[in-house]
Amino acid sequence: MLLAIDVGNTNAVFALFNGRTIKTRWRISTDARRTGDEYAVWLNQLLMLEGFMRQDISQVIISTVVPRALHNLQVLSRKYFNVEPLIAGVAPADWQMQIDVDEPKSLGADRAVNSIAAHALHPGDIIIIDFGTATTYDVVDYTGAYKGGIIAPGINLSLDALVQAAAKLPRIAIETPRNNRSVIGRNTEDQMQIGVFWGYVAMMEGLVARMRAEIGRPAKVIATGGLAVLFDEHTTIFDAVEPDLTLQGLAMIAERAF
Repeated sequence: MLLAIDVGNTNAVFALFNGRTIKTRWRISTDARRTGDEYAVWLNQLLMLEGFMRQDISQVIISTVVPRALHNLQVLSRKYFNVEPLIAGVAPADWQMQIDVDEPKSLGADRAVNSIAAHALHPGDIIIIDFGTATTYDVVDYTGAYKGGIIAPGINLSLDALVQAAAKLPRIAIETPRNNRSVIGRNTEDQMQIGVFWGYVAMMEGLVARMRAEIGRPAKVIATGGLAVLFDEHTTIFDAVEPDLTLQGLAMIAERAF
């Protein structure tokens, strides 16, 4: 079985695949100081709880946007699974797609993996919106070439900045405003909810409209990341929501590399 590891700035996701099917997944906060031994203790317990054993894992692929975390994950793979892990973006697990931007090497691994998966799942021109620590917008054309995108502050970062900079504002949860029919709040918390939530929806819709106009051809919008499902209920811009897009991309890359 394949163990796919996707390390983001905030969380790392470990997923166990049988072919292209995710059997189970686990999430842990990203900490570049966490050792391979610490990962092994945590992961071994979870494997047993799900009815699996370390010996079931015969392949490992790692994608990370936190370079300092890579070494300890390689130790985990070599020491506890006796497997030399694939590193997404490095041969034989290289991208195998055209990256048509000014600085191709600066493209984050998560965005490259998302682009590969989205193109495989949704032919044609696509815009990928990934809700993570940052919210990224990526454009992949009908040939599968990566053409560029946008990086915007994630909604949680935006809220954290607002609360930290304004002493009297309370911390609120990211959720749909209580009165969906009004964008005029009657108290501080409602006003913050409206500003954060509907402000973010307006930003998404505005940016996607501008990107579609610049592409000049019909482009599907594929959403992924933790808040994609929440926003999908309140906008019509998403053509598909793929919660496991990055993991699916890792499985595709591993399949062609092994």
